[in-house]
Amino acid sequence: MHNRLPREGRRKDNLRGRAAEFASLDGLVEAVRRGESQSLVLRGEAGIGKTALLEYLIESASDVTVARAVGVESEMELAFASLHQLCAPMLDHVERLPDPQREALEIVFGLSAGAAPDRFLVGLAVLTLFSEQAEKRPLLCVVDDAQWLDQASALTLAFVARRLLAEPIGIVFAVREPSEELQHVPELELGGLRDADARALLDSAVAFMLDERVRDRIIAETRGNPLALLELPRGLNATELAGGFGVLGVHALSGRIEESYLRRLSALPEDVRLLLLLAAAEPIGDPLLLMRASGRLEIEVSAVEGATDGLLEIGERVTFRHPLVRSAVYRAAATPERRAAHLALAEATDWNVDPDRRAWHLAAAAPGPDEDIALELELSAGRAQARGGLAAAAAFLQRAVALTGNSARRVDRALAAAEASLAAGVFEVALGLLSTAEVGPLDELQRARLDLLRAEAAYAESRGAAAAGLLLRAAKTLEPLDPQLARETYLDAWSSALFAGQLAGSASLLDVSYAAMGAGPPVERSRPSELLLRGLSLAFTEGRPAAAPVLGQAAKAFAANEISTEEVLRWGWLAPVAAVMTWDYDTCLAVAARGVRLARGAGALTSLAVSVNVMAQAAVLGGELGTAARLVAEADTVTEATGARVAPYGGLVLAGFQGLEAPASALIDATIEHYTAAGQGTAVQYARWARSVLFNGLGRYGEALVAAQEASDDTPELFVSVWAALEMLEAAVRCDERGLAEEALARIGQATAVASTDWALGIQARSRALLSDGDAAEFLYREAVERLGRTELRPELARAHLLYGEWLRRENRRVDAREQLRAAHDLFVAIGMEAFAERARGELQATGEKVRKRTVESRDELTPQERQIARLARDGLSNPEIGARLFLSPRTVEWHLHKVFSKLGIRSRKELGKVLPASDPEFVPV
Repeated sequence: MHNRLPREGRRKDNLRGRAAEFASLDGLVEAVRRGESQSLVLRGEAGIGKTALLEYLIESASDVTVARAVGVESEMELAFASLHQLCAPMLDHVERLPDPQREALEIVFGLSAGAAPDRFLVGLAVLTLFSEQAEKRPLLCVVDDAQWLDQASALTLAFVARRLLAEPIGIVFAVREPSEELQHVPELELGGLRDADARALLDSAVAFMLDERVRDRIIAETRGNPLALLELPRGLNATELAGGFGVLGVHALSGRIEESYLRRLSALPEDVRLLLLLAAAEPIGDPLLLMRASGRLEIEVSAVEGATDGLLEIGERVTFRHPLVRSAVYRAAATPERRAAHLALAEATDWNVDPDRRAWHLAAAAPGPDEDIALELELSAGRAQARGGLAAAAAFLQRAVALTGNSARRVDRALAAAEASLAAGVFEVALGLLSTAEVGPLDELQRARLDLLRAEAAYAESRGAAAAGLLLRAAKTLEPLDPQLARETYLDAWSSALFAGQLAGSASLLDVSYAAMGAGPPVERSRPSELLLRGLSLAFTEGRPAAAPVLGQAAKAFAANEISTEEVLRWGWLAPVAAVMTWDYDTCLAVAARGVRLARGAGALTSLAVSVNVMAQAAVLGGELGTAARLVAEADTVTEATGARVAPYGGLVLAGFQGLEAPASALIDATIEHYTAAGQGTAVQYARWARSVLFNGLGRYGEALVAAQEASDDTPELFVSVWAALEMLEAAVRCDERGLAEEALARIGQATAVASTDWALGIQARSRALLSDGDAAEFLYREAVERLGRTELRPELARAHLLYGEWLRRENRRVDAREQLRAAHDLFVAIGMEAFAERARGELQATGEKVRKRTVESRDELTPQERQIARLARDGLSNPEIGARLFLSPRTVEWHLHKVFSKLGIRSRKELGKVLPASDPEFVPV
């Protein structure tokens, strides 16, 4: 088998030794024809036959729409270049996409102007576009040389490949070594041909009888690589073959194949070699552009194209016999020849049509620093960034750095390139550019920017312990230079320290809070983010009473209409912390819901990963466990799709309240292990608090007490420690640990004293009742039930009924106890708090009342994703809207819904409301 045969000869019979690969590819096409999605990476070294297999695949899929793209090494820095190759024939379907997705594609393909879209929104748009294309006829996307895809295209196509499920779509990548983006796509590795096939192929390429030992040596040294077997012997006689292969073992195989092309190249006339060089330097394969550039070098294409020894074909596109021909031609050329070729291509490229590629060619042609070209590259970077091509912007800026002679401008451009690389998630490149900038000389503001970018890189790469200290240092450096940016950086440092929690290294929440309070006065005291920074810092430096008024202002400011979308997306997830610390559930819920809504609308998926977790917690606090489960599933989907390093905060809260021991313990244990290693201490604190809720519900008070103590002692100023103190108090009372109970009550009293809301006063009354006797206890329990009954916090009300009922039973007031315990049991059942419902049932039985244990009807269980889709459909969302929420195509949503209907015994989405009551977390089949 070999990579390039004459087009009329590319048939199965011409490809030796690939029966297993044929079967795999035939199976892939058949699955796509049946309406199943398939993704595959063909992996193998240069010349192993990947391209030939792709050609076989395309021939086998004559009844399927085929879209093709080829990665080009010199085009890797041009954002979405390869993606555009695939999508260009489908753009007539763009108008059918949901507006945010349509706008995202139009921006990245330069069809319209607008803010750079989130790259995952682009991925979802391409997924929907492919699905629309496949509606009438199955679609096969073939991507050759995927190791040379530009990063934006690679990320997008890998995202689509992972999200395909029920569409008649196949995506096949051919790659030497898969990039990180393609790591999770199924892979088929290609090895060399077996000896018999290798001998037959070698014999077909050599016109004379080979010595058996020489042939065996060639086969051994090429390791059965088909292209090597065909190309290496070209132009060598029997003597040369016998003696010439002994030195090849020290070179990489791709280098050897290139050498065979170089031997052929050296025999060609100079003008032919120059034409090949122009074609190698011109990545898009445009024959008209090649002719214009050739004319500038006084080469007559029509006169020389037939003399290329089959290495180049000029038709509708300019194509090389093999990608290694391109690289061999380009690398063999002397530097002055390369520059001349790029200059000719730049002059032949229309500035109005393709200014970015023109700038790139000019940069490659420049012999040294050139400020004019550097400025053009900066403009190209701006255009790339506007299209969402952050990696491309970084590449343009990085090249501009190399062409900048002025040291100050060089530093500025290196910092800008580092910032673009950081935004693109290319952390190693960003750090390298920061090292370039550090060489300097740097003024104070540049030094501050460098520190800030290093800190942001640490925070983006891991929300663990290291980032907070770097952000704090950057904030201090920025204070005299840019006070507003300094205040924003202090708030980012506080956010980072919050994630780090007790595992913070050089900068804890207390350290950041003191530094922020000691900094210069804010530029805008009433700005919501400034109120948030001051309120949170005051809570740690002067205590909750001093902080409460400012925290209340901050929370309400984030709920108001005047706040900018940018502030909400950047810090809105922190505002519910302020609301919870002032016991304001309504504002907490409003801010959390707004953050999710804006993040979804803007396609800001990194913000959404955090915001959905916050909203899930708010839903659990309100007893809406069904809603919370849907949000947790969405958070998991976003986190998986984006790779966001966000702990499962919403899932932990939900697991603790649901009270299902096995899945809850598995999640808690995994969180503690993973996020201890990752340096995210607050995730560990959440997990321990969730364990204390779980064990209190199960009535295992000794274990609950241990977990609650650990969580309550961890960062006592934080709201989670107060939640843990509530569990600690209840467990300590049941374990007859009076001292620990009083310690917990003191913490609860201090925390609730800052607010006069029914939430705060109800929790305070319930907590005091646990350590009271007689009439005082009863009065406090009644107050707790009354106050919490006026809130939306149904789990807290249910627990107040439960504790009151348990106290009444111990007082031998069984009739009164039954009333409270029945109210508790009914609430727990309605909410879905399984462990607490069972605890209430046991208490009711102890009063002499019979309560039948709940059983789950035998039925086909919905998967978490099916449950999530069913709930969204019940709530009235269309298939495209559900797909946009869950990163699925509308067709995949429809496929899931058919499975849901079958399992629930219904026929349409109209019946979902009957089997999925809004307040019931369980499904009841018809």
